[in-house]
Amino acid sequence: MEGLLQIKIIETQNNHFHYLPFSDPTYTAYIGLNLEFDTDKLRFGYTSLTKPSSTFEYDMKERTTQLLKQQEVLGEDFLTENYFSERVWATARDGKKVPISLVYHKDTKKSAETPLLIYGYGSYGHTIDASFSNVRLSLLNRGFIYAIAHIRGGEYMGREWYEDGKMLYKKNTFFDFIDAAQFLVKENYTSAKHLYAMGGSAGGLLMGAIINYEPNLFNAIVAQVPFVDCLLYTSDAADDGESV
Repeated sequence: MEGLLQIKIIETQNNHFHYLPFSDPTYTAYIGLNLEFDTDKLRFGYTSLTKPSSTFEYDMKERTTQLLKQQEVLGEDFLTENYFSERVWATARDGKKVPISLVYHKDTKKSAETPLLIYGYGSYGHTIDASFSNVRLSLLNRGFIYAIAHIRGGEYMGREWYEDGKMLYKKNTFFDFIDAAQFLVKENYTSAKHLYAMGGSAGGLLMGAIINYEPNLFNAIVAQVPFVDCLLYTSDAADDGESV
């Protein structure tokens, strides 16, 4: 549903169905290992920007959920309720709606003085889902807002989302990220003075493009192992040269 993963339960006797209820505005859910077929129990995994990775058991008959295991958060005085997450939509220059997942500490106020780190990848149809990171907590506890721009080139919104961000349409990846960043500035989540961007590998290619398109929009760029020498890569006869 608009990029969010859902788990649908179908009663084969009467074809009635329902969906597992998830309360977070942005999250990742997936089916776990279910080796027993003759059962009313379903194991599934769940994580969000504010909730550690967890394994649940769902009673499909009673429609009740039991937590079996949850990722332990070490080194931090962590409480889920101390953090908020959102999913907002930025309008790209061609009219497409680009989803952005955000997380921040409950004490962090949105303002022009608030530091914000926006992450992007946007290649190979790879989807950057909203999931928990204990490494990120240090940043959030120091007042940062963390954002994931689900730009074209990834497959967050389906196959067309990927096809519309590759080869001759690759600029959509760059413009989606820029327009998402400008949206966050316009909506007073931050300002260009306190806006930071990060991406690695093909996301590093993205960083190289956006800093050239909009050198004044970001205060700093983190380009991790950036894939910026595309001509050399695609001209290597030993490499397939798959398009990002």
